[in-house]
Order: sequence, then structure tokens, then C-alpha cells
Amino acid sequence: MRVLGVDPGLTRCGVGVVEGVAGRPLTMLGVGVVRTPADADLGHRLVAVEQGLEQWLDEHRPEFVAVERVFSQHNVRTVMGTAQASAVAILCASRRGIPVALHTPSEVKAAVTGSGRADKAQVGTMVTRLLRLDAPPKPADAADALALAICHIWRAPAQNRLQQAVAAHAARAPRTPPAIPRGPAAPHASKGRTA
Repeated sequence: MRVLGVDPGLTRCGVGVVEGVAGRPLTMLGVGVVRTPADADLGHRLVAVEQGLEQWLDEHRPEFVAVERVFSQHNVRTVMGTAQASAVAILCASRRGIPVALHTPSEVKAAVTGSGRADKAQVGTMVTRLLRLDAPPKPADAADALALAICHIWRAPAQNRLQQAVAAHAARAPRTPPAIPRGPAAPHASKGRTA
């Protein structure tokens, strides 16, 4: 399985490609950051993120794209930029028919370090070990993108089995027609003479 991890951001959008399967050693195929100038117009920045991601998709041809799920922060401006870059990543992958998975930061941290509260340094250290790198990728956005890809490779088989189990259960479940609600019985007309 080849996964492109995307740590979305407008100034620095981390990207990393990892190949492998759960339970076996993983291989990093590429890591980097798509950068945009903070003083540029928003539209131009989004186009730059799109062009950068398209180059990564062209070069590495991933089977899946894993994007960090945007979560609420105190700084609304940061959340907006992250959400916009995330949407660009989802759009680029979907336009090519590549499945997209969203993982929360705590899911990624837990998958890579064993703790959903790990800090960036711990994530970088574990990514370095898991991918047998000489040093942690810099900046942290790049390491986070690799962690997203690793998380997806490790979690996808379990998620697929769960989805298949749910689908199989739904297929086996007896289909009963919905009950038709009945109102109060209508009074019967009396037979006979009327006065």
C-alpha cells in the first residue's frame, strides 16, 4: 500500500509518502513541504498548494491519501487556513479517484507513539525509528505527514474489516416491512331503520 500523508497548512503543507503493509517494515518514498508566502493573496496560496500536491500525486502515484482531520483550536485564522488546505488536498485526490482518509491528530499520535497526547518531538522520533531514517524529518509538518501515512497503513486493514463486518451483518439482517400505524377503529354504521 502506498499512502501520501498530508499535514494541511497554508504556509507549510507537510507531505510524505510511505509504502508498506501493517506488520512489516515500512519505506519512506519521499517527504517535503509545500510552502506559500504568508503575504500572498489567499487564492494564489490555495493554487500554489494545489500545484504542489498535484506534483506529489504525479510523481508518487499513491493508492490512498491520508489527511489530518481539522480540529477546533483557539486561533480561528489558523483553523480556517488549515481547513482550506485540507479541502485542496481532498479535492486533488478525489479528482483522480484516489480514496481519502481523515485521521485526527490524537489518532495519529496514538498509532505512531502509543499515546494520543504525544508531542511533536516524540512523533518525529518514532517516525525516524519506524522508517529507519538517519534523522527526524524537518520541519515538524513533514514528520507529521509521514506519521499520517503510517497511521493509515496500520489502521486501514482493521477499518476495512470493520466495514466489511458491518456490511455483512446488514446483508444478513432480515428485512421486515415497516409497521403501518393504525388509528382508532372507525365506528360501524348500524343497519336497520333510521328514524
